[in-house]
Amino acid sequence: MIYDDARELICELVRLQRPFFRPVKLLAIGCSSSEIAGGTIGHASTYELGEQVCRAALDCASELGFACAFQCCEHLNRALVIEREEADRRGLQIVCAVPRPKAGGSLATAAYRAMRDPVLVESVAADAGIDIGQTLIGMHLRRVAVPVRLARKTVGEALVTAARTRPPLIGGERARYTPED
Repeated sequence: MIYDDARELICELVRLQRPFFRPVKLLAIGCSSSEIAGGTIGHASTYELGEQVCRAALDCASELGFACAFQCCEHLNRALVIEREEADRRGLQIVCAVPRPKAGGSLATAAYRAMRDPVLVESVAADAGIDIGQTLIGMHLRRVAVPVRLARKTVGEALVTAARTRPPLIGGERARYTPED
């Protein structure tokens, strides 16, 4: 059930099309397994729930062709787990740590174990983000983040917040944002 709900939401977010939204190449994901289970964030970590969200994200990424960055908890300064190849391609700052359920979080631990060559990076500028359980992923999104409402509002007992990003609209009343003849 958690896998299906998370997959549905992640795929919906990535497929969402609106003016100025570009294809999602990198998705930032934050998740509190404690909140999914109905507890308080950081106090009832459940690896199996993090693993289900991780699998849902990686399966959707494989299907739709985007990369994932899984946010650790505050004990690892909200670093993100990402494939080394993606980190190198983007020129991201790699940091030294290995997440654990009580120091990094269940989602980040599951991602670290599931990836081929995982590393932690300080930060990313993702095209979209999904936050399951109010883990505060906004710092890892590109400017300008646009909140989006998805079909479901929860995964388990955890509230879901999602955003896509768009380029900043610059100019003023004379500016045009679409080509004209």
